Amino acid sequence: MRRTALLATVTALVAGALVWPAARQADAAPVTFAHPGVTVSKSQLDFARTKVNAGAQPWKAAYDQMMASKYADLNRVPKPRATVECGSYSNPNYGCTDEREDAIAAYTDALAWYITRDDRYAKKSIALMDAWSAVIKEHTNSNAPLQTGWAGSSWPKAAELIKYTYTGTWTNSGRFATMLRTVYLPEVIKGSNSNGNWELSMMEAAVGISVFLEDRTSYDKAIAKFRTRAAAYVYLSSDGALPKTVPSQNLDTTAKIVNYWQGQSTFVTGLTQETCRDFTHTGYGISAISHIAETSRIQGEDLYGTDVGERLRQALGFQSKYQLGEAVPSWLCGGSLTLGLGPVTETGYNALHNRLGIAMTNTQKLTEQNRPSGSNNLFVAWETLTDGDNPN
Repeated sequence: MRRTALLATVTALVAGALVWPAARQADAAPVTFAHPGVTVSKSQLDFARTKVNAGAQPWKAAYDQMMASKYADLNRVPKPRATVECGSYSNPNYGCTDEREDAIAAYTDALAWYITRDDRYAKKSIALMDAWSAVIKEHTNSNAPLQTGWAGSSWPKAAELIKYTYTGTWTNSGRFATMLRTVYLPEVIKGSNSNGNWELSMMEAAVGISVFLEDRTSYDKAIAKFRTRAAAYVYLSSDGALPKTVPSQNLDTTAKIVNYWQGQSTFVTGLTQETCRDFTHTGYGISAISHIAETSRIQGEDLYGTDVGERLRQALGFQSKYQLGEAVPSWLCGGSLTLGLGPVTETGYNALHNRLGIAMTNTQKLTEQNRPSGSNNLFVAWETLTDGDNPN
């Protein structure tokens, strides 16, 4: 993290008037990409490995959970398809679950390799990535953009660890890169005008893929779309009477905005565009925001020191409060919330509370209560292990 950004943040906190600076004129990709650099860095991995080897908690429990999961099974048989067809609510589901879970397994095996140095896990991760890169050509049907975003978020995390930490060979790494460039990136970089979690997950995939491909152009494009969408996903009172919008959606009246925000007409800091839909989808959006901010931090840009960090902090706190059981007021979602935030708080909590020293009472309680956080079986996995109270 840049010292100046950290100093400015701490100074503002001490003064009791934290005001996040405006977005930079241009969020430029790094001149030289850091590797491994998609959501987790080498120093973070080394910290986790040291803690696991020492039997320290919560990292050892998180590691044990990961290793006992189906994703770490060395007998796993990949199920690649040339065409993955995903309809609304997984109907039809032709390869959708298989693709997402094989991608999570590849990442799981890569993490297992890094911590154990048992090259069976690296080879298994490679086998899963090779199986898909040899076969897949396209994603189709209505959920194709979201499916590509979910699977495309996990693949580069696995590939970064293998390419930049495994001491053996990965002969088909070039073919895997071609798969990311031709099958995944074109689908996600376009963005989406659906519910905000779609575009946030798609930009998470686009950012991660861009890091692995060292593609500065697509990185810049993805970050720009992300900044616009994050501002339109989490409301801050400083936004004004109404939430910010994504221009391409033409939400140009109060009625349209209220309808898009699931019928919610009272806007308070920390509310998200999908809070009144359900907390599960809200969690997808929050998680993607934290993942992109973390990847950007590793790549040398402090998005936590912009409105992105404040939106993430407030979204985590607002949702955590109700997830922990606080009574729902009548003005919020008609007085009823559908809970189920998921294992999505570790990354943002660690960045904002542990690194920046910001008090996050509700988020801290929920995070610690949910440890070890596990996987949502879509695109989130093992973040107590990689991010839990990690100072790096």
